[in-house]
Amino acid sequence: MSGDNIGNATKTALFIGGTGTISSSITKLAGRDHAWRLYVLNRGTRPGRLPDGVRQITADINDLDNVKKALSGLAFDVVADFIAYDVKDVARDVELFSGRIKQYIFISSASAYQKPVLSLPISESTPLRNPYWEYSRKKIACEDLLAREYRENEFPGTIVRPSHTYNYDNFPVAVHGGRKNNWQTLLRMREGRPVIIPGDGTSLWTLTHADDFAHGFIGLMGNPATLGHAFHITSDDVLAWNRIYALIADALDVKLNAVHVASEKIARYNQDFAGTLLGDKAHSVYFDNSKLRSFVPRFNPVIRFSDAIRAIIGTMIATPGAQIPDPDFDAWCDMVIAAEKR
Repeated sequence: MSGDNIGNATKTALFIGGTGTISSSITKLAGRDHAWRLYVLNRGTRPGRLPDGVRQITADINDLDNVKKALSGLAFDVVADFIAYDVKDVARDVELFSGRIKQYIFISSASAYQKPVLSLPISESTPLRNPYWEYSRKKIACEDLLAREYRENEFPGTIVRPSHTYNYDNFPVAVHGGRKNNWQTLLRMREGRPVIIPGDGTSLWTLTHADDFAHGFIGLMGNPATLGHAFHITSDDVLAWNRIYALIADALDVKLNAVHVASEKIARYNQDFAGTLLGDKAHSVYFDNSKLRSFVPRFNPVIRFSDAIRAIIGTMIATPGAQIPDPDFDAWCDMVIAAEKR
């Protein structure tokens, strides 16, 4: 694969994944941008989610022989992997694309930054260390591999760290076991039942709409000055968790019924929440985006959660497929709340 056309009018990109919360918005934006010819490689399990003009390559990225056949004869300037979660995933990409592309973008996570947070705002120079969450430690290990490959073998890696990014298919809550539990939270709130907020609800949290994130991401694509660098992409929309839940209740036109439970106790009730809370949401986080803006001066996130939440909830209520009840999570909430009241 050749990247000789980078810098010319049309550049070619390959997205591995391309239909998730973050990547869907980027795919739509890049698909409308005449400067990019975009291919998306995935297993094709979400048909109809790609915009017109985006070319589908159906393959499992873990089946290297099949992937090599699927990519035969195609040339890419930029490859972005949205579904690499482990060192073996990044090592596979390095093997597949070394010497054949101009830029490889790895999607890391802002949860990789030092926990507990020792100083704010968080910048790209904040150390990476998260003893609470294996997911974050795996992302750190992937970053270490890419940094080493860049230093020793000139592999053209750029690292991007999202924080809490949402879109019109989902909305942010602090305590959940997956996207389907967001609907269960809405059901509880609509019925006037209590919902769990970690701690006292006053810790600050940064929310970024995926459409805003996409503009920052596209600005980094194809820029050779970004190689070897890491960037977080977040908005300046910083809200306390109490405020986030209050805005959700307002959008439902109900009164918020909240029960505050210490994050450490929530983790004892269910160890699955230890990483996402103690390793991320229990801490106040907001970010210095000056490095990103120095590379992408036009980056200007404009979507506020207070404006977006009504549209998000309206979409979920109007979309039966988004209404996935979770009785196990519901029963767990009732158990925790009853135990706390005792």
